Amino acid sequence: DLVTGSTADEEQSDVAAVKFGDSRPPLSDRLSDPLEDATVGSKQPVTKRHRKLLLKSSFVSSSAPAGEEEQQLLEQKQKLARTQESRRRLLSDVCAKYRPSVTEQLVSQRQVSRVYVEDRSRLLYCEVPKAGCSNWKRVMMVLGGSASSTRDIPHDVAHYANHLRRLESYDHAGIAERLRSYNKVLFVREPFERLVSAFRDKFESPNSYYHPVFGRPIISRYRVNATSTALRTGAGVTFREFVQYLLDVRRPVGMDIHWEPVSQLCNPCLLRYNFIGKFERLEEEANFLLQSIGAPRNLTFPDFKDRNPLAERTSSTITQKYFSQLNSTERQKAYDFYYMDYLMFNYPKPFKDLH
Repeated sequence: DLVTGSTADEEQSDVAAVKFGDSRPPLSDRLSDPLEDATVGSKQPVTKRHRKLLLKSSFVSSSAPAGEEEQQLLEQKQKLARTQESRRRLLSDVCAKYRPSVTEQLVSQRQVSRVYVEDRSRLLYCEVPKAGCSNWKRVMMVLGGSASSTRDIPHDVAHYANHLRRLESYDHAGIAERLRSYNKVLFVREPFERLVSAFRDKFESPNSYYHPVFGRPIISRYRVNATSTALRTGAGVTFREFVQYLLDVRRPVGMDIHWEPVSQLCNPCLLRYNFIGKFERLEEEANFLLQSIGAPRNLTFPDFKDRNPLAERTSSTITQKYFSQLNSTERQKAYDFYYMDYLMFNYPKPFKDLH
């Protein structure tokens, strides 16, 4: 069975927050002592309605005294700050144990190729596909002044005409200065869920790129007695065939950012992100970040899904359905493939039989 544990990051931490831009104190200095979060592994379901209530300054009933309302808002911010502190501490500990040499490296342009820059807000954002990246690009376009509202930005514009610079486009001095003084933001997602979401998006809907470029070689390599139509179009790749490709050390076509592990895609041990958000709490945590960096009050994180809007969003239940098509050995190998992501970002093992 799929194990659905909390994605909260609740271990205590005494690590100081990484400083924000030169003109702003670190987040931990702008909030009083954070509340202790829940214990690791606890299950704290937060409904969509509850999240929205927490985000609004009026989430306390209008009959509540103003002082009580302010106190609850402060406590909510303190709890989110504590969560950030513990995530940074955990990531630092994992990096020290498993990637000790990485932290001493000089940063190359290739290693920041997925990082977008918004200079006005002093923000760096590493793009993790299937973890809210389209809406994050919309937010950065509004912050940068190239759009007035996130709702006015179509999906293709957000990705292909966003006028956002990548960190790799700066010289080494420009890269180093921004890494030193800007907010470095990363949003992650439960790895198996992200994988299933990518598969559904790229292989279960018509796609003029992924079907011929990935589908054809996958079907050719892993399907016995493939039809000429399947070999020609690349359509109809099964989830099991897709996972076979993913786990093949001699895979017939290269890696893709939509399913590349975040531990490789965003180089977290090297870049030392000071805000690590989770897709499972996307709106709440993204809006907390926007408030923390002094974004315009009317700019909130979009809550719409513009790719295949009628399709049900990939959930733990849907993920379980897809992974039930694999045997236990294949599931174990898939877990091993994403092991560092599970470790770095404190996601519980998704199946009980994994080790």
